[in-house]
Amino acid sequence: MKDGWGLATDGKIIFGSDGSSTLYQLDPGSWEVIKKATVKYNNHEIPLINELEYVNGEVWANVWQTDCIARISQDNGSVLSWILLHELRQNLLRSGHTGIDVLNGIAWDEDNKRLFVTGKLWPKLYQIKLRPLTTPPFDGKIEKLCPTRGFR
Repeated sequence: MKDGWGLATDGKIIFGSDGSSTLYQLDPGSWEVIKKATVKYNNHEIPLINELEYVNGEVWANVWQTDCIARISQDNGSVLSWILLHELRQNLLRSGHTGIDVLNGIAWDEDNKRLFVTGKLWPKLYQIKLRPLTTPPFDGKIEKLCPTRGFR
């Protein structure tokens, strides 16, 4: 890793991101890279992997400059599913918080099974509960909601 964008741990391995589509696994003693995986969704690389959090055997990563969190397999880098936070951003903007910047914070409270998110210049830290989408946004095409270079 040349540049550190995000770090997380399962207590044995350190997971790292550098803003590319690579998910690194690092030895916690030496910080040497012991494994790398390319983060992909539907065979497309997902670049700009940013803030990381380890949650129930998965690595969750904010995709920089989107309102999307990718739930990534630590084994092979495949995106298992998405957490879409566009409604949270829209509600912030509608409530007058026009100076907010990118989603950029994920925190998992393992003891109480709580998920928190925030962003740059966001007014608060938000505890959220995940729910399945009843109607997929944008005709179910995730690339329209979470645009990345990997989908081009």
